[in-house]
Amino acid sequence: MFSLKRNPHQIILAVIAIAVLVMGIILFIIPPALFPDPANGLQVLRSMHLGGGFNNMVAPDQSDISQDYTEYLTWWSPGQYLVPYFFKLIAGISMGQAIAITVSLCTAIGLTGFYQFFRKVGFSAMIAASSLVFIVCQVAFFVPYVYYNGGEILLFAFEGWFLYGCASFHRPGIKVALFVIIAGWAGFFFKSSFIWIYIAGLFCLWIKLCAHRKGLPEWIKRGLWVGIPTVISLACIYVFFLSKGQSPASTAKGLKLAAETFSFPLASPLLSAFSIDDFVHGLIYHFGPAMLPPGWCVVILFLFSLMSLALILLIVRRLTNNTYRLFLVLFYFVALLFFGFAYLHQLNISYEARHFRILGVLIVPGLIWLVSRSVPAVKVIFMLLVAAIGCFSVHYMYTGFYFNKNVSAHGLTGIAQPNIDQQSLNKIMQLDKENKHAVFVFIANDLGLEVEHNRIVTLPAIGDNLKIDMDEYTYEGFAGPLFIILPESYNGPKEKMIMKSFNGYKRFDISPLSNNYMLYEAREKR
Repeated sequence: MFSLKRNPHQIILAVIAIAVLVMGIILFIIPPALFPDPANGLQVLRSMHLGGGFNNMVAPDQSDISQDYTEYLTWWSPGQYLVPYFFKLIAGISMGQAIAITVSLCTAIGLTGFYQFFRKVGFSAMIAASSLVFIVCQVAFFVPYVYYNGGEILLFAFEGWFLYGCASFHRPGIKVALFVIIAGWAGFFFKSSFIWIYIAGLFCLWIKLCAHRKGLPEWIKRGLWVGIPTVISLACIYVFFLSKGQSPASTAKGLKLAAETFSFPLASPLLSAFSIDDFVHGLIYHFGPAMLPPGWCVVILFLFSLMSLALILLIVRRLTNNTYRLFLVLFYFVALLFFGFAYLHQLNISYEARHFRILGVLIVPGLIWLVSRSVPAVKVIFMLLVAAIGCFSVHYMYTGFYFNKNVSAHGLTGIAQPNIDQQSLNKIMQLDKENKHAVFVFIANDLGLEVEHNRIVTLPAIGDNLKIDMDEYTYEGFAGPLFIILPESYNGPKEKMIMKSFNGYKRFDISPLSNNYMLYEAREKR
């Protein structure tokens, strides 16, 4: 018989399940906006619908705007647009609603996977359930309900089950080999940055397979069951995908050692777990107004580096579960090596705690286990801290829902469009219907998704310092009607810079789309 006293973890799990279901229903009614990365992915899907090949971005050529250029997009994995597209096809719904289903399912699958992993590595049901509460309170948990973050939420759905698989095998064999190959392909399909998580997880798997085995030959023999499938999986990923274009790893800018090069990865477990990077709009890479001066950011990174190291050492010393300790230490070490190398060589990987979310999740059950064995005052402080983070996160989601419903525009895709108002978007879609060989120009890469019949150009936004690389803006030639859509704040130097970028056109007619957005229209060849 069900007992509240005997099964408190079931109450927690039930509450979380209901909350995820309710949020999913709301999200289906109020679909999210897009982060830039998945917006690029959906532009690829748009190109495919218009006749482009698989995973090909087709856009006007800068050397001759009347022609197209095609690029095989390897910067991001295709899962971020193919998964919601699958739901769009089978359910006959809008892309916005398909994204809502994707986010809801990935959230539920991810939480279930991490719960099973926490139980697999030896934590009690109560510690595992409490860990899910902590994870749910993180800002990162609510982000995809406001802005679809593509591979981030897909990877969250997969990570826990991948870790569970790595912790489940005790002897080598064909099942291990198949798991290694398929996990590599699936994880990369969801998000390309899964590669470092893949390597860390497989090191854990190899060490587990060799537990209580003595002698180097035995370790090598068992390691082959992991190593050979790993090489096969990574080789296929490179040959059939990465070799066809550029990736963040192909844009090294030379060596640069800075204070944050290694301190950011060192501090990442706590930066991610307690949403520190989200609270301050990014310590190093700012995704909003900078809240702290650079000097203070370095000090905070140094302090959280020491605290993260101390916490992990304390968990390793106090906790007797060897499997969990293995995963925690190895993932921390591999993350330090991988991202330290990337930042040192200035690869195109940003200083954001979202890249380290797996560490912010892995450390949670160990932290809660420590707190559960602390004095009451520590427990109270910890619960208040988690509650404060949770309140901030819920407020973020509520504000996002309100904005996406009442402020953002909505077009054919059903996706929230925060970079335009409804009046302007309606006129843009009307222009799209009335013209068949036009080019629409935007400074936000999500707006072009609402254009069905014509070609689109997405230009980088111009900062207040007016410094731009003209090579990124210049389009030669003439290709029929040109419609440039800019916010009213671009009136002045910015609008002139953009109009001059299309030097094959003359006599721009300027008219308001609304009080906030302007249309720059040209139909004559210079």
